[in-house]
Amino acid sequence: MIIIITPDEFKRVSQATREDGRAPDEIRPLKIEAGILERADGSSYLELGGNKILVAVYGPREAQIKRLQRPDRAVIRCRYNMAPFSVEERKRPGPDRRSVEISKITAEALRPALILERFPRSVIDVFIEVLEAEGGTRCAGITAASVALADAGMPMKDMVVACAAGKVNGRIVLDLSEEEDKRGEADMPVAILPRNKEITLLQSDGNLTQEEFEEALDLAIKGCLKINKIQKEALKKKYGE
Repeated sequence: MIIIITPDEFKRVSQATREDGRAPDEIRPLKIEAGILERADGSSYLELGGNKILVAVYGPREAQIKRLQRPDRAVIRCRYNMAPFSVEERKRPGPDRRSVEISKITAEALRPALILERFPRSVIDVFIEVLEAEGGTRCAGITAASVALADAGMPMKDMVVACAAGKVNGRIVLDLSEEEDKRGEADMPVAILPRNKEITLLQSDGNLTQEEFEEALDLAIKGCLKINKIQKEALKKKYGE
C-alpha cells in the first residue's frame, strides 16, 4: 500500500516535535535538590537540560552597611554569576552587564514572595552560580533560588517559579534550549507565584503578535505550574511530608 502525504501534512508532522524530540509544551528534564550545602543557611541545586545551577542563601542577618538598612523590612540582594567554564568559549571571570541585570531582576522577582517586614534592618544574600549553561539560566536561577530561600526557613507567601516560552520557526514553544534561543524569533521569561498566578517577572525579547503573546504567556504559566510541583517534591524529600 502506498501512503501519500501532502506538503501540509508533512509540515504538521515535522512540527509536532522539536529538534531535541520534545513536544512544543514540554520542558527539558528537570532535577532539583534542596539543602546540599552545610555552611549556607539555605541551598539548592538544579539541573534543567544542560543547565547546572547552585544556589546558596545567607541570612537574614544585620546589614553592616548603613545605607542598606531599612527600618521596616529586610533587603534582599542577589548575585548571579556564570562560571568561566560554564559556556563553550571561556567566559571572562567577574560580573558583566548581563549578570548585573539578571541579579537585579532576580531580586525583584523573588521579593513579592518574601515577608521581609519580619526582619527590619537586615539583609538576605542569594548567590546563584551557573556551573553549566544551556539556555534559560535566569529562569532556572530564580526557580532554584526560591527553593534555597525556603530551605533557609525564610517566611514566604508562596514559592516563586520561572519558565520561558518563545517563538521558534513560527510556532510558540515552552522552555527554549540554547539553540532555540539563538535562532528563535522571540523569548519570554515569566516568573509567578503559583497559588494565585501573580506575575513577578515578565520580559519579552523579539516580535510577537497579540495572539502569540497571549499564547506564549499562557504556555509559560503552565510550564511554571509543572516546575512548581518539582520544587515542592525537592523540599518534601529533605524535610518529609
